[in-house]
Amino acid sequence: MVRRVEHAVADEGERGANVGPEAARAAVRRLLEPALLVTTGAALLGGGIAWLLGDQDVADACWAAGTVVAVVPAVAWVVAALCRRRAGVDLIAVLALAGTLAVGEYLAGALIALMLATGRTLEAAAERRASGDLRSLLERAPRSARRRTDGEVTVVALADVTVGDVLVVGPGEVVPVDGEVAAGPAVLDESALTGESAQAERGRGEAVRSGVVNAGGVFELVATATAADSTYAEIVRLARQASAERAPTVRLAERYAAWFLPLTLGVAGIAWAVSGSAERAVAVLVVATPCPLLLAAPVAIVSGLSRAARRGVVVRDGGALERLGRARTLVIDKTGTLTTGRPRVLQVAAAPGGPSPGEVLRLAASLDQVSSHVLAEAILHEARTRNLALSIPRETTEEPGRGVTGTVDGRHVTVGRSGLSPSQLPDWARAVDNRALLDGAAIVWLVLDGTLTGAVLLHDPLRYDAPRTVRRLRTAGLTRLLMLTGDRPEPARQVGAVLGLDEVRAGQLPTDKIAAVRGESARAVTVMVGDGINDAPALAAADVGVAMGARGATSASEAADVILTTDRVGRLADAMDIAARARRIAVQSAAGGMGMSLAAMVAALLGRLPPAPGALLQEAIDVAVILNALRALLPARGTRPALEPEAESLIHRFAAEHDDLRDTLDAIREAAGLLTADHGPRALTAVRDVDRLLTTRLLPHERAEEHQLYPALDQQLGPETTDTMSRAHAEIERLARRIATHLRLAEEQGGLQHEQLDDLRASLYGLHTVLRLHFAQEEESYFSLAP
Repeated sequence: MVRRVEHAVADEGERGANVGPEAARAAVRRLLEPALLVTTGAALLGGGIAWLLGDQDVADACWAAGTVVAVVPAVAWVVAALCRRRAGVDLIAVLALAGTLAVGEYLAGALIALMLATGRTLEAAAERRASGDLRSLLERAPRSARRRTDGEVTVVALADVTVGDVLVVGPGEVVPVDGEVAAGPAVLDESALTGESAQAERGRGEAVRSGVVNAGGVFELVATATAADSTYAEIVRLARQASAERAPTVRLAERYAAWFLPLTLGVAGIAWAVSGSAERAVAVLVVATPCPLLLAAPVAIVSGLSRAARRGVVVRDGGALERLGRARTLVIDKTGTLTTGRPRVLQVAAAPGGPSPGEVLRLAASLDQVSSHVLAEAILHEARTRNLALSIPRETTEEPGRGVTGTVDGRHVTVGRSGLSPSQLPDWARAVDNRALLDGAAIVWLVLDGTLTGAVLLHDPLRYDAPRTVRRLRTAGLTRLLMLTGDRPEPARQVGAVLGLDEVRAGQLPTDKIAAVRGESARAVTVMVGDGINDAPALAAADVGVAMGARGATSASEAADVILTTDRVGRLADAMDIAARARRIAVQSAAGGMGMSLAAMVAALLGRLPPAPGALLQEAIDVAVILNALRALLPARGTRPALEPEAESLIHRFAAEHDDLRDTLDAIREAAGLLTADHGPRALTAVRDVDRLLTTRLLPHERAEEHQLYPALDQQLGPETTDTMSRAHAEIERLARRIATHLRLAEEQGGLQHEQLDDLRASLYGLHTVLRLHFAQEEESYFSLAP
């Protein structure tokens, strides 16, 4: 693969005779445009000073010089456009400049020259792109491989690897070519290809794709493809090809110029034919100089770029902003985009008669302190969030793909796989296994002194702002939302159902994603959102590629047109709102300016407007349309103001408390489940624990929200935004009192009675459901507002 890239570079060198002059011309253009702006501005200013001092000849000389300076590059721009079979607004400007020189209207010429230079400079600033060469894809690619031959391991160039070679892949190394595991097992981090953070295990004879990382111990691989024909090389090739094949965008100004140019030339010709005076035709050209196109549209787009940047969205050029404003289809990745991309503990389960769920978590986290596995990090984070006192593990060993074993507090502990088939699992463990399947969660089992004792379920949760973002994107004009993910179908479908997406496709490889994006782009302007190396080709192929740049792959950012610099997918909705509004204002400014120019052209045609007054009138039109275009810098009317510091601080506080209260939700569910099979002392103790957690932790939290957070939000968002949440607080209080009443009855009657069980179980399950929904609503509606 690397050799192929090197050959491509060599080929580029052979074409240096062609590439060199093009690069030189680009460099000249970058210097010419600001120099032209400075020169024409100085000429107009110098002539104005001379005119004020009463020296008309010097003033005319300055203005004429500014006009001549602008004519030369303008002619070059027109010739270049005509060679590409595109006649744009610059042709009118050239005709107007030449006409003012011909009839001696030098002030008008200097004004047009300054307009032209300003427009070109603004357009260059709006359209200048950052490099898109996907450097990180190439930097990440291995340059060599370790080949085993006759019992010896030698390092060879990657291009020398052939099909059938046995390669040795060490820990942390990138798999160099596609192959099959010869000796293993192989524990792989496939996130570079699939976008999923979970590790995969491949046994002997199973296929492994190039580009994935060895997350376990040393394994051997039999090459089934050369480097040039392997998966990772294909990703690089697809990204480059997609970027090169995307058709150039026809900009807003060019679309208007397509009819404004022939109309202007026609009116100027009629003026000359009717009056027999070239001066009248020049007057028409002067007032027709398309500054609303040269200036107003770029100003609105550049203003939109500036406003987007203030919201943490970097848009590479004005064309991307215009396309974003016209988008109708969104193709979006799941992991790291709609979800947080970081595994999180969903539930902790414990075997009947064994340690409590909290103790299961403490033992697992204590042992996982020595593990670098991504799930171990999530378990450790959860234990620290719950302020559990962790012990120092002893005699630890970690077997890749199996788990960690060691001694914690004098007991033998294993965290990882259970080693049991589903049919061998005890009843409680089968229930946990079923829930993992239903919730699309991963399971980490805890084996204590040889006995399966507990389990930790982990999942990749939705971002707080994902549901709100999807609704806002629909409002912004998107009519189709499609999710592509390398994850399994079960969790992918759950995310799609919660967010109300139109279609979900799971198990997608980079080739699948790029095919899907091309298919959608053929039907409508399509936006693709992703954050990983595996998304880079699809981002390059989309009409607008959007990268989660805060912690996504560099290659994704370089292939994208839009980069979200903050780790909030909601910024995409902000960007679409800004893009649609900026484009709408650009259209208003261009159309309004051209309408006024058409009226002035009619006056010039009738001889009512000489060239110099016409140029001044055109300047007034320019000022009006530019001021209108600058509205794109301001927030839209009705935009929600930023949160007050007090409200933002309260949101952060209560969001943290939600994290702390997840063990309370687990305890409520565990107690309800226990009542199904047991209503003796153990079940009563579990319900008492729930009542204690409700009284000391959950209810104080809900009351504090009602009396502190909601009033702060009401002041800024209006009381209607919290009314339904207050009703949920009342229901939570009612169910908590009902559970407490059942406990009082049990105390009076010497234990839980059979007639209490159905209602108590329903109250616990009902409370658990209400709390989960209530927490989700608050996180989506309120917590997502704060950065």
